Amino acid sequence: MPRWGLLVEQNLGFGGQRRVWSGGVIDHVDGTREEALEVLRQRAEEYRPVHPTSPKRRRLYRERDGFVLVLDGAWQSFHCRFTVIEQLYDSAEPKPVPQPEDVPRPPHAREPEHDPQSEPGPPPPPPSAPVPAPEEPRAWDADVPEVPSWLNRDRPP
Repeated sequence: MPRWGLLVEQNLGFGGQRRVWSGGVIDHVDGTREEALEVLRQRAEEYRPVHPTSPKRRRLYRERDGFVLVLDGAWQSFHCRFTVIEQLYDSAEPKPVPQPEDVPRPPHAREPEHDPQSEPGPPPPPPSAPVPAPEEPRAWDADVPEVPSWLNRDRPP
């Protein structure tokens, strides 16, 4: 069953020069694309974006892969784009532990007799976490302060 990400893209930051178009996944849906689109529509209808803070008008449009929310503010309009995207893999997701498969017995095989002393003991401990890769070498300027001390800015006035 595919896993779908619900992506929202919107303007973040304040001021004309400091505003940036940014995207992020707001949720995941396991199921069909149509189910993910329905969940995305509900999220888009109730979404409260950063800009404008108090919208005068909200309009929701449907497109092939999602929705566009247009909001009229006091001085200008803003929009948010909502898209359904299929997740192919996630590097942070834990890998599933393979389970031993049951081997079918032939129909003429006898059931083993129950021996209380041969009962299994406690389960084996879970496999240990993989050893992390060694850190990459630090950049040549990693220890250089952002403000040099010779500017005398490290002392309080």
